[in-house]
Amino acid sequence: MKTIEQIAAELQGYDPQALSAERVNQFLAQLVEPVTATETVGVFEALGRVLAQDVVSPISVPPHDNSAMDGFGFHSSQLLPGQPLSLRVVGTAFAGKAWQGTVAAGECLKIMTGAIMPPELDTVVPLEFVKAQGELIEIPPGVVSAGDNRRLLGEDLTAGQPALRRGQTLGPAALGLIASLGLPGVEVVRKLKVAYFSTGDEILSLGEPLREGAVYDSNRYTVFGLLTRMGVEVIDMGVIKDEPAALEAAFRQAAHEADAIITSGGVSMGEADHTKAMMKQLGDVAFWRIAMRPGRPMAVGRIEERGKSAALFGLPGNPVAVMVTFLAFVRPALQRLMGCQACEPVLLKAHSAEALRKKPGRTEYQRGVVSRGADGSLRVRTTGNQGSGVLRSMVEANGLIVLHHGQGNVAVGDEVDVMMFDGVI
Repeated sequence: MKTIEQIAAELQGYDPQALSAERVNQFLAQLVEPVTATETVGVFEALGRVLAQDVVSPISVPPHDNSAMDGFGFHSSQLLPGQPLSLRVVGTAFAGKAWQGTVAAGECLKIMTGAIMPPELDTVVPLEFVKAQGELIEIPPGVVSAGDNRRLLGEDLTAGQPALRRGQTLGPAALGLIASLGLPGVEVVRKLKVAYFSTGDEILSLGEPLREGAVYDSNRYTVFGLLTRMGVEVIDMGVIKDEPAALEAAFRQAAHEADAIITSGGVSMGEADHTKAMMKQLGDVAFWRIAMRPGRPMAVGRIEERGKSAALFGLPGNPVAVMVTFLAFVRPALQRLMGCQACEPVLLKAHSAEALRKKPGRTEYQRGVVSRGADGSLRVRTTGNQGSGVLRSMVEANGLIVLHHGQGNVAVGDEVDVMMFDGVI
């Protein structure tokens, strides 16, 4: 495992006093190492979990040729260009069991969706396309082609083929796929454990009376929501006062119980508290001033306790800065810890509905509202006041407008990148 100093030495352009957002993610990619412990869970418990091994299909899906439509099955060699085809119906095939019999030339089989296709048939014409009279049907010319509406054996998956790959986060469709293979469970990476707490003498817990100069803690609740959405095991350690003994006990407990520690507050330059000093005392930690807005101060590293190491993410204290730094840096790092293969957020393109002032040399994350314009294209506007303490603006937004490090002013109509919130916060 590389030390902070070793990672910094290998990272081109590393400057802890003016670190770009891109360099932060490159640094964190080397700092965190995926959890290796695994467990087997049932399909209902697998939602949101990360696969520890490829899922190899034990069967072919579908397990036989079958009809994709309610219709009439026949062999396409009887189709003649520009001419109708008349056929006699010799039976009906239902889903769930094979039809017993044969279909000769000039004959067809009424067949339901999902029913096994007899080997002498290769095409299905939908019910609504034919003219039926007694035992005879007539297929008009041009309504069906050879092979239409026939699902082939193994069309989705063949036996022995990987159905899902290691490192994939399992969504609803994946659960259905696993079940379609007849598998009662899958091997997943064990749940990541993340401890978090807020620091500062001015921070109040809910239920405490409000006093002058103090504020109620909101960060614990937003961090709880962000972590819960990720499917990790959360360890809420509350508000820790700015006292060395209390901080040391909290950091040691968190490092012993969790894979990662998240704190908010106490990492700004010149703050008169003990959080930064305790981080330095207990771990291998770097303190950064990131070239970004909001969320400039941040601490990262590792803390060891009783032979166990936990990744540390010390976030700024302002509520919006906490959420932005979490989305931009902490979430991808935690996904890597969880064993996810795809950790980078997907950015959408949208046209800016307003002019945005921006100086090159830092990355800005502005709260935005994405909507669809009259022409069908995506448009985005800001929520107004972009102050890092305006938590209401994060509630109103449905994404972050990402103005990249080298980007300058944005004119009305210019395309910008947006990190959407859906399913994240």
